[in-house]
Amino acid sequence: MQKIELMAPAGNFESMQAALDNGADSIYFGVEQLNMRARATVNFTLEDLPEIVKRCEAKNVRTYLTLNTIIYDHDLSIVKTLIKQAKQANITAVIAMDQAVIAVAREHGMEVHISTQINITNIETVKFYALFADTMVLSRELSLRQVKYITDQIEKDQIKGPSGRLIEIEIFGHGALCMAVSGKCYMSLHSYNSSANRGACKQNCRKKYTVIDQETGVEMELDNEYIMSPKDLCTIDFLDQVADAGIKVLKIEGRGRAPEYVAKVIKCYREAIDSIANGNYSKEQVITWMQELEKVYNRGFWSGYYLGQKLGEWSKGSGSHATQKKVYIGKGVHFYPKAKVGEFKIEAYDLSIDDTILITGTTTGAKEFQLKQMLVNDEPLLKGTKGDSITIPLDFRIRPSDKLYKIVENKVEV
Repeated sequence: MQKIELMAPAGNFESMQAALDNGADSIYFGVEQLNMRARATVNFTLEDLPEIVKRCEAKNVRTYLTLNTIIYDHDLSIVKTLIKQAKQANITAVIAMDQAVIAVAREHGMEVHISTQINITNIETVKFYALFADTMVLSRELSLRQVKYITDQIEKDQIKGPSGRLIEIEIFGHGALCMAVSGKCYMSLHSYNSSANRGACKQNCRKKYTVIDQETGVEMELDNEYIMSPKDLCTIDFLDQVADAGIKVLKIEGRGRAPEYVAKVIKCYREAIDSIANGNYSKEQVITWMQELEKVYNRGFWSGYYLGQKLGEWSKGSGSHATQKKVYIGKGVHFYPKAKVGEFKIEAYDLSIDDTILITGTTTGAKEFQLKQMLVNDEPLLKGTKGDSITIPLDFRIRPSDKLYKIVENKVEV
């Protein structure tokens, strides 16, 4: 069995570095506005492409540019510019749904991956898109049995893409799910004239609604008030079955998430994928991974449609159900390379020895650890407060733009 490729979200340099540091095999990211997270994250610019490739190639990590929105005529010049510069920068592949994007990518000799928005649900559709693409993301609504049938047929019929390699199948493994079929939603467009299919979703499905019978005026009694907000997908507790389905790429959703989310989720799935490859995947490990995943942003977890469920599981409240949260403490001031010490200025709240801290930055990524040593205004004290200057031994370089947080327990009513 070939080891699954772990594909990480990168909404900015902080999250990208967190993915690289925690074992991602590939990253996917958007540039400017033509991607499905155009408003949910900062996004990169064309000028960032060389730096993205430089960092990823140093760790042998593949790079995927998402160009998977609906494209209008006035977008085509931007599409051509993006793909041309992506090719020049040596970006690995383009993720696309619009045939114009696929055509332009092929004109420039770029590898194409088919986005889930195409809704591939059968082997004949795979055969059709094999004329244009090497990797395909299947519809999120398929069961693992259906996925396995498709991967088996690819092997049996030797269905190959333009590269000459067998078609690789990618599925979503973890993260937020949309109430619409594979993310193709029109609620935001109808309500706010802001199209989800153009990367500008307002997420009005995450709100609380009352359903009323217009003929009688009677309100429907609902067991759950958040009837259109599904729980987050999580497959780590049956990842061995996912591997048996023959997929080649496991995609982690979360380009709008914080770098500590990317770090935690990628670390857990890296360990899980490796444990399956090594033959020691176990229930005990799953319990530990689930506890770690619950610490960062989530709306509760369910297994999607992979195990054959016909209906979704809906969130029982608004916002995150994370068991931990970060509290801003201060920012980086200076790094002393010979002493390997980082200096920070406390701008809010107290910080004490044995606190769990998080340091984030564009080159730092997301580093979380327990504070064991600290100097406060050059004295070995147990506690620092607002206005204090503190120094901490570090095995990595920080920058003045880095932020320092304290991780605390988060009481969530579910």
